[in-house]
Amino acid sequence: MTMLMPPRAVVRGSSGNWALQSTLERRGLGPVAGVDEAGRGPCAGPLVIAACVLRPGDAARFEGLNDSKLMTAAARDRMYDLVLKRALDHSIVVVSPADIDWLGIHVMNIEGMRRAVAQMDTHPGYVLTDGFKVPGMPAPNVAVLKGDQAAACVAAASVLAKVTRDRIMADLHDRHPEYGFNVHKGYCTPDHTAALMEHGPCAEHRWSYVNVAAAAAKHGLAAPHRVARATTAAAVVQNDAAPADAGELATREGAEQMTRAEA
Repeated sequence: MTMLMPPRAVVRGSSGNWALQSTLERRGLGPVAGVDEAGRGPCAGPLVIAACVLRPGDAARFEGLNDSKLMTAAARDRMYDLVLKRALDHSIVVVSPADIDWLGIHVMNIEGMRRAVAQMDTHPGYVLTDGFKVPGMPAPNVAVLKGDQAAACVAAASVLAKVTRDRIMADLHDRHPEYGFNVHKGYCTPDHTAALMEHGPCAEHRWSYVNVAAAAAKHGLAAPHRVARATTAAAVVQNDAAPADAGELATREGAEQMTRAEA
């Protein structure tokens, strides 16, 4: 039996970051959701994942929409308000440092992406993720290289995640001003590293990370929540990059721990 496949569509990068979404919608695969995260790299604060569905034909209203990391803070704030106003649907998932320490950063990133899509009222016909594939999505999906620059809906999700996390870190600064969370947002800058070694970690740090564990040991501090040994020493400096076939690894290695955590 011969399987009929839809005609191949060519999406040119020169067409702008709405081209991929528009192509999928014309093929009857909409609504198209974009998913992205903020906070894989830091050693403090939560991981925030967002999913977003933009309205077809709304490109003219989103001039300047791009990867949130390439936008100024003021531009991100303006775009954040516009996305909330104009998006067809969105959801935001916040993963605590305690969950990251128990199940691992990549396991929680994969799970958070699934939850973000599932929590929207709109069931997408297709999902675009930034960088790596996510098994177990409730809709067909594809990983897009530099998706937060190549696909508008992913860029919108990146803005939602980044602004939400930055505001959380600013609130944490009010509670823990000694670390300077409002400046470095929990990333391992020299100032943050110095403060961490001087004061020891707080409950908002990721105690499974080797630099945080070293600072805790120096001050004789114990983690305030469960820390799974399997997650300790997970590449702190390189943890912005997903390992090869990371989606399958996260699902396979995290399944047992996640089952225990939810029990």
